[in-house]
Amino acid sequence: MNLVLLENKDFIGNERVVIQGRQFQHLISVNKVKKNDRLVCGLLNDKIGTGLITNVWKDSLEMEVHLTKDPPGPLPLTLVLALPRPKMLKRIIENVTSLGVKKIYLINSWRVEKSFWQSPLLKKEYLRKQMILGLEQSRDTVLPKIYQKRFFTQFANEELPQISKNSLCITAHPKSSKICPSGVNKKITLAIGPEGGFIDIEVATLKKQGFFSCHIGQRILRVETAVTCLISRLYS
Repeated sequence: MNLVLLENKDFIGNERVVIQGRQFQHLISVNKVKKNDRLVCGLLNDKIGTGLITNVWKDSLEMEVHLTKDPPGPLPLTLVLALPRPKMLKRIIENVTSLGVKKIYLINSWRVEKSFWQSPLLKKEYLRKQMILGLEQSRDTVLPKIYQKRFFTQFANEELPQISKNSLCITAHPKSSKICPSGVNKKITLAIGPEGGFIDIEVATLKKQGFFSCHIGQRILRVETAVTCLISRLYS
């Protein structure tokens, strides 16, 4: 745990907090913290700073915290992701949160299995758990916003134009003849398909909205690997 992510409910005074549950267990068993240790802390969707451990008990610890710094800036990227397998989605959400992505659209696609949309992992509390883990890893405090869109054509034609306005629009597609640009470092809307990629008509629909297709090499990667690879390449 690289950051102790605090919520308002953890405060017992203006600058005093009590940590328990999962975070406490991790700090004790993994970080091996003890009284008078200083930790990096942050308030959810707010400032970052330090915390001094003042007491350690059997099932909780107390800290005096001073939060004065802004969290890292967001990555200027909107991720449009065809809903992957639920277990893969957990890892992707944690990873892209760590990378600073703040807007994620989970969309349907012809190759997305209908059963995926019934997964309990799509519930708000489960997605939030993965985002929290990503924030703790990367020392960030700002939760991404995740939107779920079940109708591809309606989303692409009616909502995507406004979402992608004034950005470089890219569709990651293994059949493209163009290599993905590197070091773009500006506002991007990135669409990534399911395992096997978007079908041709979906690529064409995205193209009508200003998205150009590109690939990242001869190797065909799992979606969770491709997402990280693409973001790292675009913001090198």
